[in-house]
Amino acid sequence: MKIAMIGTGYVGLVSGVCLSDFGHDVVCVDKDPRKVEMLLRGEVPIYEPGLDTLMAKNVSAGRLHFTGDLKAAVDGADAVFIAVGTPTRRGDGHADLSYVMAAAEEIAQALTGYAVIVTKSTVPVGTNAKVRAVIEGAAPGKEFDVASNPEFLREGAAIDDFMRPDRVVVGTTSERAKKVMGEVYRPLFLRDFPVLYTDLETAEMIKYAANAFLATKITFINEIARLCEKVGADVKQVSKGMGLDNRIGNKFLHAGPGYGGSCFPKDTTALARIGQEHAAPIQIIETVIKVNEEVKRRMVEKVMDLCGGSVNGKTVAVLGVTFKPNTDDMRDAPSLTIVPALVGGGAKVRVVDPQGRREGEHLLPGVEWLDDPYAAAKDADVVVLLTEWNEFRALDLSRMARAMKHPRMADLRNIYSPKDADLAGFEAYTAVGR
Repeated sequence: MKIAMIGTGYVGLVSGVCLSDFGHDVVCVDKDPRKVEMLLRGEVPIYEPGLDTLMAKNVSAGRLHFTGDLKAAVDGADAVFIAVGTPTRRGDGHADLSYVMAAAEEIAQALTGYAVIVTKSTVPVGTNAKVRAVIEGAAPGKEFDVASNPEFLREGAAIDDFMRPDRVVVGTTSERAKKVMGEVYRPLFLRDFPVLYTDLETAEMIKYAANAFLATKITFINEIARLCEKVGADVKQVSKGMGLDNRIGNKFLHAGPGYGGSCFPKDTTALARIGQEHAAPIQIIETVIKVNEEVKRRMVEKVMDLCGGSVNGKTVAVLGVTFKPNTDDMRDAPSLTIVPALVGGGAKVRVVDPQGRREGEHLLPGVEWLDDPYAAAKDADVVVLLTEWNEFRALDLSRMARAMKHPRMADLRNIYSPKDADLAGFEAYTAVGR
């Protein structure tokens, strides 16, 4: 099949590369000429493990192409995927659909025959109906169908998620569109991965409901962690005890500095606004958003407390600033709240992150970037473990403690234990919920 993928951001590029690996002829389109040139040179503009190798393989096989020419990409396509950004709109918390609607209008002008217009971007309920109206208005009489196909990709594990999904959701009421989408995902269907067909509105809601539920699990365990600190319980053991219940499961029950990234903050905010707009407020999600911000501020207080109530004049080594490991994504990362608060409090902050520097340098002004955690810890007053990269899971704590001016650690991901820190020579250690 011929597929056009509009947008080469995280979702668009990963989806386009993986669909080409299914054997489809995929053309990825982007308006940014610099990004297109980069892709044509074989360079990947985002960090995602394995993506560069898979991209090179399919470019070499002639199945994957990059262009800035949307019209040429759409010409003769069986399916056209819209995978552009839907950032939170300033002022009201709604998803900004301007890029989606602009793409729909351009696609309408470029259609040369029947195609399924597939919304891959995360969009509020009712958006696909608007996409249909835009295309009908811009190109009356042209043959097309609209489908919703939300993505469920975890950054750092996106290729595996696409190739071995828990489910594929397709929203459409057209039998013709179902047939096309069945062909798009035929390799997954043949391997018995579930494909769920729904109407458009249900598919749109599934995406928001799923992300909001996961964000709720994270926030719930962070609230439990705060209580554990007060009563002397260990949140890691509480999480394990909860997770062994099959009705609950152990995923997303790790206490830490709050959720971040490209999806959870944006999607919880959008879902809360959708509920308010339809006079059906989702009070749980509204509280989740509020509590998540409070969690980030509590992390700052932990570091301050380790330093006697103030970081003014102190040297702080921060290990990890991306919102999670195995990505370079800094969007809504807890570090964007925590690090500026430390800098604003008068601390000299050193940062180490395997992939965060490219985005982080302009987002975190006033910090020093280093490549070695031990160099960052030299003569420091406190080390803050903020992102659980593998590089930080097996540190030589004794070496680190010896290098520090005051060996103190704020382990905000619960990687180590108070006993580990004590044996290594740390004079003070704090974690989350322990």
